[in-house]
Amino acid sequence: MTSTRYAFIKANWHADIVNQALAGFCEVIPTAQVDVFDVPGAFEMPLLARDLADTGRYAAVAAAALVVDGGIYRHDFVAQAVVDGLMRAGMDSGVPVLSVSLTPHHFQETDHHKAIYRDHFVEKGREAARAALMIGQTRASLTATKAA
Repeated sequence: MTSTRYAFIKANWHADIVNQALAGFCEVIPTAQVDVFDVPGAFEMPLLARDLADTGRYAAVAAAALVVDGGIYRHDFVAQAVVDGLMRAGMDSGVPVLSVSLTPHHFQETDHHKAIYRDHFVEKGREAARAALMIGQTRASLTATKAA
């Protein structure tokens, strides 16, 4: 039997924006089917994604973060490590691991920019949920074809 539960990981940096991805995700997949996990930042997502995928409880794992330029490190290095880690978690576990991680080059802490990204994260959450459902359906049809 295929799982109908989904894991959703949220990075706490810029939580007011990142939480909107969960809102969008739950517009497509009912909240009752989604287990939510918080992590400090984007860098911690791949390890938890792998651990959640390895439980066998989830049809897919989605991970959301906003990685912005600024501070003492180059955000592109963090973003690449996160995306690579999420991809590897999915490949190693055989469970779809989806990234809802955005890495803008010119994010500004203004009300205008925050509003743009909050709206965008809602749509990215919807897209991740639709992708999770589509991947599940495609893989189920492959299994059915293989069994026939």
